[in-house]
Amino acid sequence: MNEPGSLDYNAQNHKKKVKTMETRNLKAIAAFSQDKGVLDTMEKRKLVKKDLLKTKNYTLALISLNVDQEIPVHPEPYDVCFYVVDGAGAFTVGDEQVELSSGELVYAPANVPRGIKSKEPLILLGIQGPH
Repeated sequence: MNEPGSLDYNAQNHKKKVKTMETRNLKAIAAFSQDKGVLDTMEKRKLVKKDLLKTKNYTLALISLNVDQEIPVHPEPYDVCFYVVDGAGAFTVGDEQVELSSGELVYAPANVPRGIKSKEPLILLGIQGPH
């Protein structure tokens, strides 16, 4: 089990007090998969997504996509806000598509299909509602 205060720590499964502050270099911990194209299975998506912090209120996930990798449009039962840390990509939410780059974000409501296609190596945070 990870220690309290680490960004890999699951607060729901631990009774000790979590440290007030912890820092991480997201670019340094990003892990890119060498799979090409559409990541059409959960196994492939798990290779590019790492849950950094999970609480009863939200999950903070780090997603790292290589050039032209794609998470296909699919619904999820929770809200999510995608924040681009580095790189650029096309984000689909419902019937809309927007291209985002470093420092930009997009919100996708629960049950609305969403997907991502990288234009260049892409590192982003997914701030997910409870699930």
